[in-house]
Amino acid sequence: MNKDQVKGRAEQAAGKVKEVTGRVVGNENLEADGLVDQAKGKTQAGYGDAKENVKDKARKVIDRI
Repeated sequence: MNKDQVKGRAEQAAGKVKEVTGRVVGNENLEADGLVDQAKGKTQAGYGDAKENVKDKARKVIDRI
């Protein structure tokens, strides 16, 4: 697991907490911020996942040589 995966998933979790808190207290701005944070986190985690996939494939190619 790389830092982008960890940071992205942490951002998603924090965004979910913000979203739910905003919904519970009736604060639409906080709820919207939480949704944005979740989207940012999902994007960063996806980037990290893609990096790991490239590394794994590169290792397999190198191992064949």
